[in-house]
Amino acid sequence: MRIGELSRKSGVSIRMLRFYEAHGLLTPSRTASGYRDYGPDEEEAVIRITLLRAAGMTLPVIRDFLPCALEARGAFEPCDALRMTVRRQIGRVDDRIDSLKRSRAALEAILVQLTLPETRAPAS
Repeated sequence: MRIGELSRKSGVSIRMLRFYEAHGLLTPSRTASGYRDYGPDEEEAVIRITLLRAAGMTLPVIRDFLPCALEARGAFEPCDALRMTVRRQIGRVDDRIDSLKRSRAALEAILVQLTLPETRAPAS
């Protein structure tokens, strides 16, 4: 399929698909006339890339273990590198959750201060 069709099917922009290709995440074949020709493997890769990006992983990290993810063709292949990377990412997410909880508590404290009845000095 051509890049426009893959874009429509995946919801990923043509520009982003080209970006993924430039960074070695996609390797479409070429037609005789030079057009990119994306097959089921590339379509599956885009789905996985989208999932991993939504989970907060960077493109270099995705590139490092995407081959493990593509081996199974339907599920992530259980490999040690992938497990370690996912565990690290979960730790980062947990850290962000903790930070957001602290931010929320600070905002709640400010809100309480803002909603307390004003204490006015007695009129003289």
